[in-house]
Amino acid sequence: MADAKQLHIAMFPWLAFGHMIPYFELAKLIAQKGHKISFISTPRNIQRLPKVPPNLSSQWNFVSLTLPLHDNLPHDAEATNDLPLHKIPHLKIACDKLQHSLVEFLQKSNPDWIFHDFIASWLPPITAKLGISSAFFSIFQASSICFCGSSSSAMINGEDPRSKPEDFTVPPPWVPFKTTVAFRLHEAKKFFEHYEMNDSGVTDMVRMGSVLDGCDVIAIRSCMEIESQWINLLRELHGKPVLPVGVLPPTTYDSRDTLEDNNWLTINDWLGKHEPKTVIYVAFGSESNLSQTELTELALGLELSGLPFFWALRNRDDTVVLPDEFEERVNGRGVVWTSWAPQLRILAHESVGAFLTHCGSSSITESLYHGHPLVMLPIYGDQGLIARAFTEKKVGIEIPRNEEDGIYTRKSVAETLKLIIVEKEGKIYREKTNELKVLFADKQLHDQYIHKFVEFLQNYKQVSNH
Repeated sequence: MADAKQLHIAMFPWLAFGHMIPYFELAKLIAQKGHKISFISTPRNIQRLPKVPPNLSSQWNFVSLTLPLHDNLPHDAEATNDLPLHKIPHLKIACDKLQHSLVEFLQKSNPDWIFHDFIASWLPPITAKLGISSAFFSIFQASSICFCGSSSSAMINGEDPRSKPEDFTVPPPWVPFKTTVAFRLHEAKKFFEHYEMNDSGVTDMVRMGSVLDGCDVIAIRSCMEIESQWINLLRELHGKPVLPVGVLPPTTYDSRDTLEDNNWLTINDWLGKHEPKTVIYVAFGSESNLSQTELTELALGLELSGLPFFWALRNRDDTVVLPDEFEERVNGRGVVWTSWAPQLRILAHESVGAFLTHCGSSSITESLYHGHPLVMLPIYGDQGLIARAFTEKKVGIEIPRNEEDGIYTRKSVAETLKLIIVEKEGKIYREKTNELKVLFADKQLHDQYIHKFVEFLQNYKQVSNH
């Protein structure tokens, strides 16, 4: 291959930090290869992203698009974690209204590629018309996307044979290999309720289908070593290149860390008082809300386990409260931390022995990168599918729940935690996690994925220009 020219790549992630951060990490890795990045978001989100490393700043441009005003959105709500779940469809409407200013930018700057998220279902026809190559960069696992079906038939034309929640509790007929990746009944009901019909006027399934159908390439935050069967199936289902970019292991602490170093000093001091591999780190991301029953049973389960724990509690519903005198009873053994918690630093601490998580894809990656087995309590979206995929790998277990309503008990919480941290039966999970840690932390492997990916982008553009 002749020396490839410098590429100009635009990035347009969905306005959720669980999406923006992986896009940011991928953009950094591409910029390190000498290519130019235009990272597109809204003013407040850009302020809240980590800082661009100084050595990449000359290749990096933040493109700030003002979010159109919307009656149902507070004026400073620019990301999903600024809103309760029922208001997120209004953020989708506002995001759809960025179309005009985004097109203006694309016409003016004419990038070689735009990487975009599932939300921008209107974008592929526009990029095709402008002669700009488009990649759907999925932060979802290949298994989660395959579960949805083929883009045109299942998602867009409504030809999915599954019409009721019960149909989603078994692997779909197009998966040719044995798997447990499917929803539990309570998850399927929630999926129908929140993700099928919503006030934005376009279901998430149709958005995803349109993007998968219209993009040139599917880039996926995954690797063949983790889910080769699913990646191959994804290629078959969509009939286009599917390129794993590696798991994007964490490379930066959040910029908020430096602002709140005193927080970290306090946390580090507390963690340092515990034996290695004994503390359970508990966190459900910045967007998950637990009901009063869920919060109560979780708290009392942590208490009942007798194990030390650090709980980063960010419940956004002020009416949901901890059980009376809970913090007093667990004082010294457990901490409930309600302000910003530097997750990467906590997971890197030697006293942490397991991660009780909602199974967001970034949290799973960060936990396995640091070699911590998972205690899984999926809450919404594809988290249940992710939990099944990693249960198959024996790197963690789910807290048992009622199939119908998803309710769990303090006893099931305590027993699952003890199994993972101390009991003989949990040894297999601890060992398998150590095996997978080697893979997640293999910098050379993930660098190779990025190298091949960028090479593909260069060749694809050169070929398509002839």
